[in-house]
Amino acid sequence: MSTTPSTSASLPADVRVGVIGVGQMGADHVTRIRDRIKGARVSVVTDYFTDKAQEIADTVPGARVVDTPEELIAADDVDAVLIASPGKFHRDQAIACIDAGKPVLCEKPLAMNPEDAFQVVAAEKASGGQYLSLGFMRRFDRGYAELHDAISSGELGEISIVNCKHRNATTLPGFVDSMMVYDSAVHEVDAIHYFLDEPITAVQAVLPVPGPRADEGQHDPMLLLFRTASGRIVTDELYVNTSSGYEVRTEVLGSKGIATIGQESGRVTTHLEGSRWGGEIPGDFRPRFIDAYDAEVQAWIAAVAGGTNVAERSARAWDGYLAAAACEAAEKALTADGFVPVDTRERP
Repeated sequence: MSTTPSTSASLPADVRVGVIGVGQMGADHVTRIRDRIKGARVSVVTDYFTDKAQEIADTVPGARVVDTPEELIAADDVDAVLIASPGKFHRDQAIACIDAGKPVLCEKPLAMNPEDAFQVVAAEKASGGQYLSLGFMRRFDRGYAELHDAISSGELGEISIVNCKHRNATTLPGFVDSMMVYDSAVHEVDAIHYFLDEPITAVQAVLPVPGPRADEGQHDPMLLLFRTASGRIVTDELYVNTSSGYEVRTEVLGSKGIATIGQESGRVTTHLEGSRWGGEIPGDFRPRFIDAYDAEVQAWIAAVAGGTNVAERSARAWDGYLAAAACEAAEKALTADGFVPVDTRERP
């Protein structure tokens, strides 16, 4: 953390955060840390587009721009690193942070394939420390956290089935079936590990008649079936071109109860003209999960300041590896009959 003397001996120094990549997510994180996170400040940013990096740095008093991620990770005025660069760079940047002994919050994915993700797991293991937090922010959503705790405490009894729904308003051109797996379903994949605390062992894809707004060759909606190590079944209904808004739901069927999250209605207006009533659905994931992102980053900063480096609820490198392995199997399942096994290695 900062060696700059505090104005008061009783006040801890801020954690100085370096942000790699200041596109949509990275810029959001810079604003978040500047405006809503206690005990941290953005000290250095970098991006392939240097003009964008300078534009974002100019919004934060005292922040500066460096040319490369390597320079940022090595900087003396960076205590912890937030990676929001494209996924293909995550493995190398995460390992560089681990090698430098700096805590890192890496946006998903951890890597582009299971083997690369395992290299991050192995690097952290070899370091002898604990450095990596993975940005599966749903773990910090209030509903997800309450559901996780209800399952863990036994309140719902023995869990048999989990039903998930994932809906987006639109997707960009070229959003093919595999992207529905790696960009959308990956969040439900991590939620399965988070809720049930056991690995996914097999995946099956069921491809119904495409909806009216599906691109040529795109299977939207899509249904993925996951089987876990104990034999539980999880369904994930993906529908990414609803032309409406963003919505995710989860229903858990247990022997003692059935719990559902994601039915938030927000403000509901009644007595509208014509005897109508209604509300609004968020346009994308950012307003839906803004509180979860804030809680995730705040918990990370608290963990860094406290010396543990990784918050208790946070996904870790191993979770990123399991997600990569399950997504690889799900991609294979898109063109296979029946369940496709998920191949995983022993945890080092």
